Amino acid sequence: MNLRQLFLNHVTQTSDLPLMLEIDRAEGSYLFDKNGKPYLDLIAGIGVSALGHRHPKVVEAVKNQLDRYLHTLVYGEYILSPQVKLAQLLTEHLPAPLDNVFFVNSGSEATEGAMKLAKRFTGRSEIIACRNAYHGSTQGAASLMSPTTFSQAFYPLLPGITHIDFNIEKDLERITSKTACVILETVQGESGICLPANDYLKKIRQRCDEMGALLVLDEVQAGYGRTGSLWAFQQYGVVPDVLLLAKGMGGGMPVGAFVSSKKIMAVLAHDPPLGHITTFGGHPVSCAAGLATLQVLLEENHIEKVKKKERLFRSLLVHPAIKEVRSAGLLMAVEMEDFDKLRKVQYHCLDNGVITDWFLFNDRSLRIAPPLTISEKEIRQACQVILDAMDLIAP
Repeated sequence: MNLRQLFLNHVTQTSDLPLMLEIDRAEGSYLFDKNGKPYLDLIAGIGVSALGHRHPKVVEAVKNQLDRYLHTLVYGEYILSPQVKLAQLLTEHLPAPLDNVFFVNSGSEATEGAMKLAKRFTGRSEIIACRNAYHGSTQGAASLMSPTTFSQAFYPLLPGITHIDFNIEKDLERITSKTACVILETVQGESGICLPANDYLKKIRQRCDEMGALLVLDEVQAGYGRTGSLWAFQQYGVVPDVLLLAKGMGGGMPVGAFVSSKKIMAVLAHDPPLGHITTFGGHPVSCAAGLATLQVLLEENHIEKVKKKERLFRSLLVHPAIKEVRSAGLLMAVEMEDFDKLRKVQYHCLDNGVITDWFLFNDRSLRIAPPLTISEKEIRQACQVILDAMDLIAP
């Protein structure tokens, strides 16, 4: 049997229509199939490959760490240089009091850790989340989902979850003295890119302070320069109590984190000790890749170019079939009339060497979240393919 048939037989599929691209290698903004056909990757592995595929400094860091050691012991017992150096660099570029890092493997795990941390620190059980947000697919993170399209089949999940609508100020009254934390995306991703408006984040920060609740900002998608600043919350004049990171953090390697103050994080060490642990969180190779990724972002000008590239995308993506373009830096949604037309556009793009996607809670909008390193030439090439596809579905 060929690799395609082995994939269908033995690798669990998560949909009835997998794209079935057989990837042979990747470089920069491109994936290459087994026949050498290039695909311009406009979604960067859902925001993971912020520096493109196989950035040379990330690859070098991984190779160097492979020559020293791999897994050692469950997180938090040994002093491992890649972990310590990454935690130091992270906290040097975060505002006070975000000075303590708990490394995990993914965004879902970061969410889980933050939920436990908030309950443990406040002694409260209620968690407030926003509708149309996505924080992961593990049972705790999935409990935060509303609507329940992707979670209802797995009920019952966690109790004590209250939902509010993003950007609706009157809903903030639901944050009370019973609330352990409010968790929300700085920029809503899976709703199809929804930005906070009218000082919403400042108002939610104030309400959390008044009620003694922690504010948890999920920047799993929006962090690491994606929106035009290192952290998206920097553009809105707020500082969270807990910050969630993953995706672009590892330069293609699996790593995530929840970050808070030493005072808040200290509760995880007692009553009980080992109340939150992870076997592979902060894996030395992943942390070495994460350190190299952050160093590149800080030392080179990729983040400074994000807004210019965003403007170029927006100037090119003009077509009667496009209802709206929403964006936060290189996190973009191109809205069309319906899913049927979106699917036709996606398949046309795929046939012509451009990879796109849509959103969990918005299947009318095309997802664009390319590597931050994408060139202007590549942007123009991709947009032309998208516009050609739009011609096919235009009224």
